[in-house]
Amino acid sequence: MRNFIHQSRFAATPEALFAFHERADIFTLLLPPWQKVQLISRTGGLEIGARVEFRLRFGPFYKTWVAIHIEYEHNRLFTDIQQSGPFRYWRHQHIILPDGDGSILRDQIEYSLPLGLDPILGWLVERDLRKMFEYRHRNTARTLS
Repeated sequence: MRNFIHQSRFAATPEALFAFHERADIFTLLLPPWQKVQLISRTGGLEIGARVEFRLRFGPFYKTWVAIHIEYEHNRLFTDIQQSGPFRYWRHQHIILPDGDGSILRDQIEYSLPLGLDPILGWLVERDLRKMFEYRHRNTARTLS
């Protein structure tokens, strides 16, 4: 099992940061342009039971990724897990913490690659996650300002 954490401070209240993540167009705002991902369906918002289905492209291959929300505390956190997709295991917790007149967003991910590939490819996945979350947090800050 691997762990990845990316966190940033925002000049926005926890309520404003959480509301940003509830937007209907959130995937458009947070999807890096270099990622080959298509949103297939979305039911619900961030609450428990919400479901998101993506189509990912890896070179000439496609993989469907289904994520289900399993944890929700309004203005504080929401968690999704992979129901099916490219990982053996995936749990992504979005935590929002008050910080003076702003807030901190912590993306905390536990994941495992299929076929025991963690020791071989884990560094590559971590590099891609870091790049993706740097992009997401920059866009979040830009949108909230």
